[in-house]
Amino acid sequence: MLFKLVGQKFHLVFTSSSKSMLKALSGICFLHLTTIFFLFWATIDDAWWFTRSMYTDLWGRWVMEENDDVWVYMDIPTSYRKGEYYLQAVQGFAVLACIFAVLSLCVFIFQLFTLGKGQRFTMSGVMQLLSCFCIMVALSVYTDHFHRKENGWYGWSYIMAWIGWLLALLTGGIYIILRKRVD
Repeated sequence: MLFKLVGQKFHLVFTSSSKSMLKALSGICFLHLTTIFFLFWATIDDAWWFTRSMYTDLWGRWVMEENDDVWVYMDIPTSYRKGEYYLQAVQGFAVLACIFAVLSLCVFIFQLFTLGKGQRFTMSGVMQLLSCFCIMVALSVYTDHFHRKENGWYGWSYIMAWIGWLLALLTGGIYIILRKRVD
């Protein structure tokens, strides 16, 4: 990127290498925002587990009333709350994954303007890999401890959480490998 004096005004001139770097940074930011979207969607939405008459998420359960064909919100069953508080662990790690993903994007933008040329975006990568770790723990605990004896299937929020995990792993790796361009 160069500034060129034309007449009495400065014009911003992009060289081909700065255009390619701008495209790369835009792509990385888009990928990161997509990761954040998937993680928030999975944590907030209500489709982690389905049966024909019930669906559940991290925060509640909806049951179909037989007479009215109406979905009724119910609290999470007390059987989920016993023992080692697995549900609270899943909730906590899912929320932490969202927080770390947003903080990682903020750190990346901060490092973009303050990091010296040729240095790596290590802090952004570590924060994103922490987000990846948190959602992986949440998904693993949920898979291992819930719905073992129920007939049903995992919903789209659960699948979106796994896609968010994969994207968080990918962006975390990219941040660790990526160096700020040296002119």
